Amino acid sequence: MVLINTHYQNLAGSYLFAEIAKRLNAFVRDNPDKKLIRLGIGDVTSPLPPCVIKALRRAVDEQATAEGFRGYGPEQGYAFLREAVLEDAFAGLGLASDEIFISDGAKSDVGNFQEIFHADCAVAITDPVYPVYADSNIMAGRRLIYLPCVSENNFIPELPATRPDLIYLCLPNNPTGTVLTAAQLKLWVDYARAEDCIIFFDAAYEAYIHSPGIPHSIYEIEGARDVAVEFRSYSKMAGFTGLRCGYVVVPKSVQAVSADGAKISVRSLWMRRQSTKFNGCAYIVQRAAQAAHTAEGKRETRELIAGYMANAKVIRQAFEALGLKVFGGIDAPYVWVKLPAGLDSWKFFDALLQGATIAGTPGAGFGPSGEGYFRLTGFGSRADTLEAAERLRQFKI
Repeated sequence: MVLINTHYQNLAGSYLFAEIAKRLNAFVRDNPDKKLIRLGIGDVTSPLPPCVIKALRRAVDEQATAEGFRGYGPEQGYAFLREAVLEDAFAGLGLASDEIFISDGAKSDVGNFQEIFHADCAVAITDPVYPVYADSNIMAGRRLIYLPCVSENNFIPELPATRPDLIYLCLPNNPTGTVLTAAQLKLWVDYARAEDCIIFFDAAYEAYIHSPGIPHSIYEIEGARDVAVEFRSYSKMAGFTGLRCGYVVVPKSVQAVSADGAKISVRSLWMRRQSTKFNGCAYIVQRAAQAAHTAEGKRETRELIAGYMANAKVIRQAFEALGLKVFGGIDAPYVWVKLPAGLDSWKFFDALLQGATIAGTPGAGFGPSGEGYFRLTGFGSRADTLEAAERLRQFKI
């Protein structure tokens, strides 16, 4: 018999959202007459922006001609998209287009990037946390250091008592919807510089930031280019959950060490990993992503985001009307609800499903500190969100 990677046995029985899907499928099967409103998984529901559709069509037409056909693309992504990203998202921050790597989505990148580091590296993750951070490192056999983020500390993670090698920060945060100020984020950059750590900064939701003074990129913080890798996604910014496109920024100045103590460029290792295991994001998708950075694209994506944030406000107000403490929904499309003392989050999942036919996400699925909380998203349709709010007004906890 062939021996498996035994670290997989340390994972939870199933991926959080796979477990939710299993329960919801059973509910729908047993209650065919009830309309289920899904506000749990962060999948978008609005059509792609018109400029994106036009760019896709143009790119498809190009592929139909000998002159315009594209096969394998550049390993890092096409220069036209990397340069658009640099100009639109990172102008004036001292970065270069060859430090940007286009991919098929931020989830792939945040899950795969840990591969280039030693299995003995200790990993700090905020808790609650997007499951991929924890699960991908558990698969590699690494030790996790949990950084509790709860209402009692205003969801601000404290610097770890034990030094980690790698630090995952997701801001705006999924699942809590909360953010850090520039001063609060600077503490982490200064810590990483002092302790020789590397920060994985997941900024998938930066386009949703509305509050003044909140950093959109970690590279706005002095010194971050020496210690941080940043991940971004078009999934929530431009509705690409079905197209799949994202990118990671790896400054040349971020370094790690080999077993003999020699300093190694993290960018060079990521280039080696990607050129070996990845053949690039589709040309037509990269053209679509480029369109999101045009003046027209930015206007249309702002409208898309405004709609989802309006939904988040409706959900937030509905739960506040129930007398519950609610977080998020201001700089992120996620609403993080604190449940009454002693109420288990999976039990609340079942109660909301049975009592209001609404699906959310139990906080326990995001880590130990997520217990006692519940997440809903603003990514539903406007009609479903308004109907959900009406159902919540009739819901008894």
